[in-house]
Amino acid sequence: MLLLFTTPAFAQDEAPNQTLRRVEQEIQADKARQRDLERQSEAIRKELADLRNRLVGLAEQARAQESELGELERTLAALEDEERAQAAKLDAERQNIARLLAALQRLSRVPPEVVMATPDGPVDTLRSALLLRDTVPALRERADALAAALQRLADVRERLEGQRVRTLSVRANLTSREGEIAALVARREALSRQTDEERRSIAQHMARLASQAGDLRQLMERVEQERRATIETAARLEAGRLQEERRAAEQRSAEQKEADRKAAKAARTEVVAVQRPPDLPILNGGLRLPAGGTVIARYGEQDRFGGTSRGVTISARAGTPILAPYAGSVMFAGPFRGYGQILIVEHSNGYHSLIAGLGRIDTSVGKHVSTGEPVGLMPSPADGTPDLYFELRRHGQPINPERGFSAPEGKGQG
Repeated sequence: MLLLFTTPAFAQDEAPNQTLRRVEQEIQADKARQRDLERQSEAIRKELADLRNRLVGLAEQARAQESELGELERTLAALEDEERAQAAKLDAERQNIARLLAALQRLSRVPPEVVMATPDGPVDTLRSALLLRDTVPALRERADALAAALQRLADVRERLEGQRVRTLSVRANLTSREGEIAALVARREALSRQTDEERRSIAQHMARLASQAGDLRQLMERVEQERRATIETAARLEAGRLQEERRAAEQRSAEQKEADRKAAKAARTEVVAVQRPPDLPILNGGLRLPAGGTVIARYGEQDRFGGTSRGVTISARAGTPILAPYAGSVMFAGPFRGYGQILIVEHSNGYHSLIAGLGRIDTSVGKHVSTGEPVGLMPSPADGTPDLYFELRRHGQPINPERGFSAPEGKGQG
């Protein structure tokens, strides 16, 4: 933290050259502290960059586990339905066999002489005997089929138990990833506040120097030189940071394409494939969807209110991290009329991202966010399975987000 000197008012009997000499000595001391502060700020900027990279990596892991958990839960529901259907069928078959066995047992306890003494004629007695003779093999076949069905039910229950164990494991890993993301987001905000305080201290320092300078033109020139040097240093650092972000975005895009290729190859070899709409995690030009889940309305389709959608609506799990679709500056963050929590991020070349439906926002206006950096969470589980709305605009006009950074499709609708 920058330490500011408190300079007493100029003594009336102090010569101007003595005043200038004293102020110049203070400037030299302040410059040394300014260099120390720049080194500290650079270390903080590096830590922030590393923190953002870790957040992006954790968010990617959480998104993959969200997708895997959704597939496991759908498979688990199908197995539970199959188990209930087979159990009901077996129960009905048991009841039929039990009734047949009871009838056979009653007949087996009737003595032959009683059968001969029955009032029925010989033809009826013979017909009953033939009927019993045909029932025994059919009963044996039904018993064998029942045993096979019981074995299939046992297999289904064994698969169901394994699926439940795997689902619990994935859910626990996902909870752990979300906890790590929350801790890193808190650390990011603490570092951001620290750098904000340092910037305010620098501004106060420059204001104090200006007030002390008075009519000393030479001191004002030196303050101006310091200001220009600070601006040039900040510009160089910003240019380097943007270049690093571009390289990181290109690398992540290449890695994602390779992962998608491997996943598609693995999906073709699966015995049982779960059909679901594609999540489209990475779009044209490195643009990303802000959350994993199921796309329920795309650009140009009819939305749930009967109108034409000008963005993408995603059904996501409660508490899912919301990611920045692309690097940029936060222009708006907070509630807006009846739309709930809204986040607007400004990108280059006239592009803006609008995200609505957040349960919590973890950034603020004026902050810079990287591509894929967590910026908030979906609403809590008490609100059920929420929907997230994502809209991409260029010069104020909506365009298709799934085409990424391309030419706008007509004028759109605001």
